[in-house]
Order: sequence, then C-alpha cells, then structure tokens
Amino acid sequence: MLDFFKRARQPHGCRAAVRWRTPARLPLPLACVPLTLMAQAAYAATAAPADNTSPQHAASEPASLAPVVVTAQAARPTLDPNLPASVATVTAEQFENWNVVTPEDVLKYAPNMAVRKRFIGDVNSTIAVRGTSNSQTARGLVYADGLLLSNFLGNTFTFAPRWSMVFADDIDQVDVIYGPYSALYPGNSMGATVAITTRMPTHFEADAKVQGFTQHFDLFGVNRSFNGTNTTATIGDKVGRLSYLIGADHLENTSQPLQFATLAQSTTPAKATDRPVTGAYFYNDQNNARTAVLGVSSEGIERTFQDQFRLKLAYDLTPTLQAGFTLGYWHQKYNSDTQTFLRDANGNPVYSGLVNIGGFEYKVPAATFAPSQGSSENFLYGVSLRTRNQTGWNAEAVASYFDVTQSIARTAASGVPGDGPGTITYGSGSGWKSLDLRSTWTPPSAEAGLAAHWLSFGYHYDNYFLDNETYATAAWRDGGNAAFANAFGGRTQSQAAYAQDSWRFLPRWRLTYGARYENWNAYDGTRALGATSLDYGAASESHWSPKASISFDATPDLLLRASIGRAYRFPTVGELFQGQINGVAIVNNNPNLKPEDDLSKELTAEWQHGNGVYRFTLFQDDVKNTIFSQTNTTVIPNVTNFQNIDKVRSRGIETSYEGQDVLLRGLDLTASVAYTQSKILANSGNPASVGKYFYRIPLWRANVAATFHATDKTAVTLAARYSGRQYNTLTNTDTNPNTYGGTSTYAVVDAKFTYRPTKGSEIGIGVDNLFDHRYFVFHPYAGRTIYLEGRIGI
Repeated sequence: MLDFFKRARQPHGCRAAVRWRTPARLPLPLACVPLTLMAQAAYAATAAPADNTSPQHAASEPASLAPVVVTAQAARPTLDPNLPASVATVTAEQFENWNVVTPEDVLKYAPNMAVRKRFIGDVNSTIAVRGTSNSQTARGLVYADGLLLSNFLGNTFTFAPRWSMVFADDIDQVDVIYGPYSALYPGNSMGATVAITTRMPTHFEADAKVQGFTQHFDLFGVNRSFNGTNTTATIGDKVGRLSYLIGADHLENTSQPLQFATLAQSTTPAKATDRPVTGAYFYNDQNNARTAVLGVSSEGIERTFQDQFRLKLAYDLTPTLQAGFTLGYWHQKYNSDTQTFLRDANGNPVYSGLVNIGGFEYKVPAATFAPSQGSSENFLYGVSLRTRNQTGWNAEAVASYFDVTQSIARTAASGVPGDGPGTITYGSGSGWKSLDLRSTWTPPSAEAGLAAHWLSFGYHYDNYFLDNETYATAAWRDGGNAAFANAFGGRTQSQAAYAQDSWRFLPRWRLTYGARYENWNAYDGTRALGATSLDYGAASESHWSPKASISFDATPDLLLRASIGRAYRFPTVGELFQGQINGVAIVNNNPNLKPEDDLSKELTAEWQHGNGVYRFTLFQDDVKNTIFSQTNTTVIPNVTNFQNIDKVRSRGIETSYEGQDVLLRGLDLTASVAYTQSKILANSGNPASVGKYFYRIPLWRANVAATFHATDKTAVTLAARYSGRQYNTLTNTDTNPNTYGGTSTYAVVDAKFTYRPTKGSEIGIGVDNLFDHRYFVFHPYAGRTIYLEGRIGI
C-alpha cells in the first residue's frame, strides 16, 4: 500500500521523492522520509512528534481528510494509505530546479495535465486534465492547506483558481488526485483535486528572492521584447507553541499581444470615399479562411502589477490539539494597451470607419482598438482547529472566506487616444465561504492488519455569491458612473454529508467504499438590462454519489486497483444567472441547467522497480448533461448560452514514471505519456457535433523533466511538454489549428541551471520554450522566455 516515500539516494540528502507503494520497507531516518499530503488527509490525524514516530506507526497512519494548515517539523504529512485514486506528487526538491514564478508552474509536468498560462502574471491560468478542458474550471478542486481556492462563481477561463493566495516559494509539495473516486470530495473533483501544502518553519528563517524574465515576441506587426520582475521575501520562526510564516511578493510583467483585431478578407470593391490605408497583415485563420489582421485589440498587451501578502499561524493548544489561522491578500492593477497597424497616406493611425485595403472595402468598428484597465483587491481568511492523535479518533474544523473587496474594470468605447467615453464594471462584494467538519478513526497499530477499518465522516458547506454591475461613463480612465447599463447577480449554496470506510478484509486485499449526499440550491438570481430587470426563481437539487475501490497487493512491489464513482457537478452562479460576458457583450444565461452527472471508472497498476515507480492507468468518464457554452442550432433564431450536452464520453490511457539515479548517479527523471479520446455521443442542441471530439481535449499529452545533480551545489534540468491535436469548436471545423485563433499542437523545451554556493543562497538561469516555438490557445502563448534569479536566506 501507500505507506512510505523513500529517499533513493542518501549521500545527496533528502532532496527528491520517489514513491514506494508497498507496506514493508526498511526503517529510514525520519528526516529522509518525505511523506505526501492527500486532500483526504487531516494532517492533524497524522502528524506526530518526530522523535516518537516509528516505522510501525507510519504504516498505520490514520485515514484523513482534505488538506489543512501544515505544521510538519521534520517530515511531510503522511500519504493516506486508503486513497482510492491515482495520484501524482511534485515536491519542492523537484520544482526548485524548474522555472517557477507563480504556483501553477509547479504543475507544468504533471501527468496528463496542462496549464493554460498565457504569460507570467496571467490571472486566467486554468488547468486541463484527462477529459476536462481548460475552459471547464468548475471541474477541478484546488486547496491550499485545506482552504478552497477554486473560483466556482463561473465555469470558464475568467474563473481560474485563485493561485495568487499562495507563494510559490512557500510550497512544500503539491498532490494531484485524479477523478471523483473519494466520498470526501464534491463533484467538482470530476477532473482532479489539487492539494497544495505549504511549509511551516521549525526555527528562525528569513529569505529573499529576485527574478527577472524577458521574452522576445515576433508575430504579425509586433516585434519587440517584453520584460518583468518578481520579488519575494519571507520570515518565519517557531517560538514555543507558536509557529508563524509571513511573506510579501511583488510581480510586474508585460505580456505579449494576447488578441488581434481581424476581419475576414473582403470581396467588396472599395468605394472612392473609403480611406486608403496600409499596414494590414493577412493569414489563414483556424478555419483556413483568408483573414486580415488590423492590429492588437481587446486584451491586447497587458501590463500587470500584483502585490501579495500572506500570514500563516499555528498554535499548539495541547500536544494533540492545534489551532491555525491564515490571512491572504492579493491586489492587482492592470492596463491593456491596443495598437492599430493601419496608417493613412499621411502616416496617421486609423482606428475606425470604412477603409480601403488593397482595393477592397473593410468596415472597422469603433471599439476595435478599445483599451482597458482595472484593479482588484482580494482577501482570504482561514481558521482551523484539529486534533492530531496517532490512532483512534481525530476531529477537525476548517472555515474559510474569500472576499473580493474591490473589482473594477474600465473599457474605452473606441481606440482613439484620450479619456473619452466607455464603461465601468464592478464586481466588488463577490466571493465565497466554506466550512468543513471532519472526523476519522484509525485503528491502533496492533490492529492494523486483517479486518482493520479506517473510517471517515464529514460535513461540508459552501456559499458562492456574485454581484456584477456595469455603467456608462464619460471618461473611461477615471470618470464616475453615468447611465446604468446592466447587472447580474445570484447565489449558490451546497451542503454535503459523507462517510467512507477503508477495510482490509484479507491480507492483500483492501476495499474502500463510501457515499456522499449533496444538497444544492441556487437563489437570488437577477438580471437587469437598462430599465428592464428580471428576477429568477430558486432552484434545488439533491443527489447521492456512491464510490467504491478495491485494491490487491499482487506482489510486495505491485499494486492493482479498480475504482468507480458517481459525481454530480452543480451549475455555478455565472452559468445560471450571468451567462458569459465577452467585453461588454452579453450572451444569454440559462437558469434551468441540470447538474453534470458523471460515472467514472479507473483501472491502475503501480509497480516499484529499481529506483523508480511506474504507473499504468485505464480510465473512462461518461458524463450526462455536460454544461458548456454552445449555439443551439435547432431553434430559430439560434441561441448561444450555457446548455446541457446530453452525453460526452472520455476514455484513455496514462503511463508515468518517476525515479532517481536513472542510468547514472545523480539523474532524476519524471516522465508521462497519455492518450485521451473525448467524444460527444449525444447533443440535442447541436446535432452536428455528435461523434465529434470534445472541445480542447488533445489526443496525446506527454511531459518529461530530467534533472542532473552534478554536485551537491549544482543542478541542470532539461524538460519538454507536448500536446497533440485538439479542436477549438464542438463541430471540429477548425482545420488549421496551428495559427492565431486556433488551438495548437505543440512541443516546447525548457531548461534551467541552478547553482547553490552556500546553504542559504542560490543563483539560477533558465529558459522556457527554448526554440521559440509559436503556438496558440486561441491567444498566442509566450515566446522564448529567459529567466535569471537570485536568492539569499538564513
């Protein structure tokens, strides 16, 4: 079973984790036993004083729950031996040798996973895993020390997890739990659960780090460098019963152009009154249609300024009772610049109107080159109270509140320079709160053999609330509200109770089974357009989600496991009441959505061999009522909004390997290859999509990262990421994906050299996208990006 993570190479110290999957292992020094946190694990139930932990105790660590504030002293929290799912773990010892600026970078080489990060500082960085695309953000759970970072106010790119509440340098490890196979998690775990564990100090420490990065980007009419910096400082200590960690972070960066103004190639001859212009570029778009590029539009070239503050406290009320508190603060200011390529005969920029390009007439709308700017201020509050007995009963309570105290977005009405008219959108007052009450039973170590039961019980509550108002303004940069334009609002609330048992009923067999009952409510839905307002009625759903998994220790080194689980993913506030906002254009909402209904299955083999661990997994997800924004082509006029797609099936194969001293001493390797086929089997709203591949699920994904430790002070990493053919439309009409507007097949190479002259200092130089491959996720990804960093600490 999943009892120990063992260091494979002692002379170099405890720096990289290799997972061992069998119960009987030789004792190791505790400081060299990197144990992994699962989102199931109540660390309170598993942590024990370092000098009292024995191999026998480690082998019988209690079943536990979602990740909580971690206060490990000499070892990481224990991996729950009863977890009924495939897991990928990334430790600080691994990613400290990668190019990491923000927390989501830690996931860049995880098996069958991709991060949609368009530039450093992108607040819309989403994850895609297995049969979940990077636009289905409500199908992924992200926790940081047990606090919920998932933004379930909506289910698209703009509702990415709030990674900004974590410092990358504070992360101790990240666990990715695939699929909805545990009763301890809601249906949002359909894709994966990401459990981030941050560290706590055992003695006084202070640390400062500075990173600089630059990319040169050349596409259409833009050919220039874009630069940024990131500065982080932390201080912490353990004084008696109190541990604390305080940190501040400041990031500035300028992105490459994210969006271009385009018009289909015209066939209308120009009129004498059309203004002749030059500067347009032509290319074949994702549908292979000839298209004119007029300049940089909409999201444009984004300049972002981000400030973070984080305070984390842990206090031992008694040797077995601990209280924790977390405060997170994140503030962002941004401005998105646009640029017209069009020039008249006198060299003056042209922003709108009827123009003559190559003898043909084009109509450029006034808002084509409209710039924007905005700011956002967010707070995360978290408290916890938990026991931490080695065996027997444990309990914990974790509460969190994410508060968007300020959200202001200003957009000009046209691209003409100056402070002219525009709109202001407010999202202040939105956010979410959650409460988890949990208890676990772990049998005494003497009883942890045949017929032993590990029990888990819990209650969950969350409440998401959205308020969004838009006004016209006479001065878009700093003017006040004028005429009211539109507003959206609504609330969702979920409550759940669950129970799970992991039962070793034969010497080599374990059955894990459980059920989750969830009640979901949507209410206070409202929509206003000008002088017209509409209130929506309340909606309610309740469902049971049974789970089961059976595992067999075929040999001391080979584990076989079969898992099955049903999960319901309930609609978000945005899908129900807000629909989708693209700039200031409103897409119809849909307050009558059904929850997504998933039946998920997985077969896994995990084999320890030599210095590494191999995993082979077959999986299949059958999802009824997939919620997705599409055009209903069966009604006239067509309606575009979030709708239920009748059935989508995703099935595939994952293989992964992680090892140390691979082929030669000092070489650590992690690698994975995955094949996923995700197809639409029934879609009454858009019959043309039946039999087609689902949106943005590549057929193949492959990641590899190799780190060579030439000495104790130096490390060289070479890594690669590959994503295969995928589609940007449900009907698979995008026949030319490797271009702007398409979703590319890509293979990019990353590298980093790290030198640590002393224990508390570090110098690094790295590069992402080494060969400057131009690839797209509709928007262009970053070009070759060079990093330079330095750290000093005590």
